[in-house]
Amino acid sequence: MALQGETGFDPVTVTLEEANADTAGAGPIVWLLVSMILTSNDIALVRLYTYATLNSYVKLATLPSANRVLSSGTCYVTGWGRTSSKSALSNVLRYSYLPIVSRSTCTQASWWGCSLIKSSMICAGGTTSRSACYGDSGGPLNCYIGRRWVVHGVTSFISSRGCNTVRKPSVFTRVSAFTSWINRVELTCC
Repeated sequence: MALQGETGFDPVTVTLEEANADTAGAGPIVWLLVSMILTSNDIALVRLYTYATLNSYVKLATLPSANRVLSSGTCYVTGWGRTSSKSALSNVLRYSYLPIVSRSTCTQASWWGCSLIKSSMICAGGTTSRSACYGDSGGPLNCYIGRRWVVHGVTSFISSRGCNTVRKPSVFTRVSAFTSWINRVELTCC
């Protein structure tokens, strides 16, 4: 699979695995916006070579308006990750309610602090016994806004102290910070 994207503004293509004669050209193209160590971009787009079949289990995602910042909301993280810091990965898709944590709270020194949490991130959880956990990275944070579910976040990281750490909420890439980039990729792709 080849990754195409940009680091800052420089195009980059990365080959994750070698294609063989049986699969050459059959894999998806992944568009990503990456940045180097501990900066704020942690997001990728996948273009499938064939259309997905929409049904009661497979639906299109709704993206937030560009630069929309949530201060509260009914949001759920979903993933196949661990259910606690020391458990095995889940064999079923799980979900958990996570309250949005305001940027002003999340950037306090006793929480994550302002040097780590960038404006392109959103925090959720940290006050309950639920959070994203190891293995959930890349999964969505879906929020119920205006009578529809919107993908407001992409699971990015949790505390090195483990899942469900008080005052260390799960951190997500804020999708609305990249809506313009997503639309640009959609227009230039295919």
